Amino acid sequence: MDIFGVLSFIGGLAMFLYGMSAMGDGLTKLSGGKMERLLEKLTSRRIMAVLLGAGVTAVIQSSSATTVMVVGFVNSGLMKLDQAVGIIMGANVGTTITSWILSLTGIESSNVFIRMLNPSSFSPILAIIGVFLLMMAKSDKKRTVGTLLTGFAILMFGMSTMSDAVAPLADVPEFTGILTRFSNPLLGVIAGMVLTAVIQSSSASVGILQALCVTGSVSYGVAIPIIMGQNIGTCVTALLSSIGTKRNARRTAMVHLYFNLLGTIIFLGLFYGANAFLHFEFLQEPANAAGIAVIHTAFNVFATLVLLPFAKGLEKLAVLTIPDEKEEIRQDEAHQMLDIRFLENPGFAVERCKHAAARMAELTKQGVGESLALLHGYTEQRAEKVADLESRVDEFEDALGTYMVKLSGCPLSPKDGSTVSMILHCISDLERISDHSVNLMEASREMNEKGLSFSSDAASELEVYQKAIWDVVDLTFAVFDKEDQKMARKVEPLEAVVNDINAKIKNHHIQRLQSGKCTIELGFILTDILTDFERISDHCSNIAACVCQVYDGELDTHQYLERVKNGDNQEFQQEYQRLKEVYRLPDSAK
Repeated sequence: MDIFGVLSFIGGLAMFLYGMSAMGDGLTKLSGGKMERLLEKLTSRRIMAVLLGAGVTAVIQSSSATTVMVVGFVNSGLMKLDQAVGIIMGANVGTTITSWILSLTGIESSNVFIRMLNPSSFSPILAIIGVFLLMMAKSDKKRTVGTLLTGFAILMFGMSTMSDAVAPLADVPEFTGILTRFSNPLLGVIAGMVLTAVIQSSSASVGILQALCVTGSVSYGVAIPIIMGQNIGTCVTALLSSIGTKRNARRTAMVHLYFNLLGTIIFLGLFYGANAFLHFEFLQEPANAAGIAVIHTAFNVFATLVLLPFAKGLEKLAVLTIPDEKEEIRQDEAHQMLDIRFLENPGFAVERCKHAAARMAELTKQGVGESLALLHGYTEQRAEKVADLESRVDEFEDALGTYMVKLSGCPLSPKDGSTVSMILHCISDLERISDHSVNLMEASREMNEKGLSFSSDAASELEVYQKAIWDVVDLTFAVFDKEDQKMARKVEPLEAVVNDINAKIKNHHIQRLQSGKCTIELGFILTDILTDFERISDHCSNIAACVCQVYDGELDTHQYLERVKNGDNQEFQQEYQRLKEVYRLPDSAK
């Protein structure tokens, strides 16, 4: 094998790894986070978790990606350690699908239909279709399919190039001599482990081994321990991902390691123990791509069947390795929901942002409800709750803002990009609403400390105003949660009525001052309350407008609001007149 053969092998390896990455990215993006959402929800039964882990990994073509995602789930509190064990076992089975796809390269026949099953026959067709979609398609989904097809074709072309490059090594005794050393189980395991740890993909390292089989120098006695080592080496990705996580997340990565390590020890112990008596003759025979796939699958299925009943034991082993000794720094709820590992799958990361934003909105709404209740009867306990809710909302704003800046740099579909844009615009409004809840709490506290109270007429008017504010908050947050544009258009008429109520109560307050029914000191507090009410309504208007404008393709909020409130807008005018009757106040102060 001369220098040009080496260069061909390196080039083939580069195309093989890139094709595998492109195909995996295409599959992941095409799934749009659906696979990961399944992992998150359907893991209550261990056998279901195993099947789910196998299915998801078969789709996204990476057991490392699945395991890293599971580490993120456990770190975020979305999944318990015992749920993660089954998924990890299933992921090891699911990753074998790649070796079966690559084994198709060994199909040979004079029958045209059978020959078409060989990837070298149909890959060029997939490449043409994929490139055409990448160059001509406008739909993001079609372009993703193009990436997937092109990635598969490049993967297969790289595999073929590697096989052709190493074929001359069949006549090189030195190469055969080196491989013969790996028939020593320990050396073979170490070799497979190091190779996989370097490229961080057991599927890729198994593919390289399948390519080497074309030389005829790789016997089953050499291949078996290398495959065992490859399964151990793939644990490196999850172990690296778990650095800096909470204890249970680190334990999840350790479960992955122990599963493969114990599976390898048991499998090799039984296999070579049996070989000592039965003397398996096939160990000296040259391995082929299909045989490698069989061994890879057999080992992972065997390890899963043997160790699944002892899943609790794997958990205990991981707990013993990472014990509950040091006090762990508490991570706030927002950062738990937005694990950095989810950025590897942008579609799912967007889903996590939606969940976090929905939780932020829920906390904000609770704060508004508590602050409105304080105006009816002040308690220090309720006031402290408003302050605590505001603090938690601030944490969500900081966490979401930072996370989505990173997410914006990831490849997002147009829909996901719109969702990120909407959330980024809305979280500042949610945080400001929370601030106004604190202002209302402080106004209630001041009235309580000074023993002040509004007149019955003023209190009655405020009651109507509070009802309108709560209704606009309730409607807006439902709009935000459901991203319902039709419902969002009902916010502006209500916000316009709120402005009318605000102006009317101010006028009534002036009349009461003039008649001596209200004091200047109470007037200052009332003004603050009215301002906070109006600002809360304004921010609700911004949120509803943002939901509409993002999905309508508009960018100017003021332009959107002017169009909605235009006098020719019959829908707006009818709803506005209806709501004026619902929240009607007397024309003059009593």
